[in-house]
Amino acid sequence: MTAIQDLVRQTRLLEIVGDTIRVRAKGVAFGDIAVVENVDGEISTARVVELNRDMASLQVFTGGKGLSTDARVQFLGRPFEVTYSENILGRIFRGSGEPIDGGPDLTGDPRIKAGGPTVNPIMRILASKMIETQVPMIDLFNCLVESQKIPIFSIPGEPYNELLARIGFQADADIVVFGGLGLIFDDYHFFRTVFEEHGIFHRTVMFVNQASDPIVERLLVPDMALAVAERFAVEKNKRVLVLLTDMTAYADAMKEIGIALERVPATRGYLGDLYTQLARRYEKACDFKGAGSVTILAATTMPGNDITHPVPDNTGYITEGQFYLHDDMIDPFGSLSRLKQRVIGKATREDHGQVMNTMIRFYANAQEAEKKQAMAFELSPFDRSCLKFGRLFRDRFMDIRVSIPVIEALDLCWKTLAECFEPQELMMKQELVDKYLPKVQAGAIQG
Repeated sequence: MTAIQDLVRQTRLLEIVGDTIRVRAKGVAFGDIAVVENVDGEISTARVVELNRDMASLQVFTGGKGLSTDARVQFLGRPFEVTYSENILGRIFRGSGEPIDGGPDLTGDPRIKAGGPTVNPIMRILASKMIETQVPMIDLFNCLVESQKIPIFSIPGEPYNELLARIGFQADADIVVFGGLGLIFDDYHFFRTVFEEHGIFHRTVMFVNQASDPIVERLLVPDMALAVAERFAVEKNKRVLVLLTDMTAYADAMKEIGIALERVPATRGYLGDLYTQLARRYEKACDFKGAGSVTILAATTMPGNDITHPVPDNTGYITEGQFYLHDDMIDPFGSLSRLKQRVIGKATREDHGQVMNTMIRFYANAQEAEKKQAMAFELSPFDRSCLKFGRLFRDRFMDIRVSIPVIEALDLCWKTLAECFEPQELMMKQELVDKYLPKVQAGAIQG
């Protein structure tokens, strides 16, 4: 502690409220890190979460239990930093930035500031490259585009972690940066095992905050994940995919700290700066001029399946669409990618746009036919064709466990259309029907 004492001035605690402590200090910046030395010599780390004139409130990483008001706080005069080098690939860190995988010591590796401003607009270029995920409901109907920020809207209990992991190991990306927020141990073990089994762990960095870990560490995970992702994109020219789960747990952590700090709540107890705090993280997504890119995919649970809940509601204004997950399927009507038109037919194949619109049109007809069937109305031959199409569409495309490259998925679309409808019923460009429909029909005959 001698070196620290030479750098900063000590101050005593004035108040302890849960995991938050208050001290009187000058020259301290928001987000600065401090060392808390209890009377028994135990050392803890804390972070400044509120400033009010000469009063500073800090969140203690290990919690306030056992702290005495006689404890001393030593400010380090710098914000929270995270280790960054190629040595962090294949490593797992907790929310405090410390490795938890038993790997080699990283003490001597460079450290960078976690957090900071979003990207200068001059350094951004327009999104134009697709990230193929091999999930047909994404690649075919709502493409994931490099530099996109997009959430997975889901209710608790849906397999959004499974979907997030599947995209992680199947996506066409150079590096995967994973941020786990409030994970139970089983979910943490699931992600680690999946990344290892599918051979991407060596190019993955994991920052994990478990449900039993301190709340303040949960707030640091997205900042650490995005800081290293940005460095890999800018300095190493890498295409980085950032996976975050669950951003509602992140917002709940902000609310919990806000309550401890006696801040005035806004909608449903969340703080008034919820939009700003979410936007600061999501806006880190960028395709950098002359460098790589950062793409953000984040799970966001909707309590009670309420899309007007403050977290999904604010997220929808910030992001560029959403994937809506329910009943183990990605709903084509509730999902949206505002950037898909920049890659459909350009990064894929000429028939992509027509196939996408036709498949969705017939699936809407299938749902209408199912309603007529449920109400015992007489069904036309076209209705029966639509019912068959609806069953095939759900089995072949909507299940999140289906894995098909995008070109093969387009061919499967033509095959499905040929099995259910006559060519004249497709109402597609004739040159595309003449080019692709005979191909799948010939394949069916040969098979």
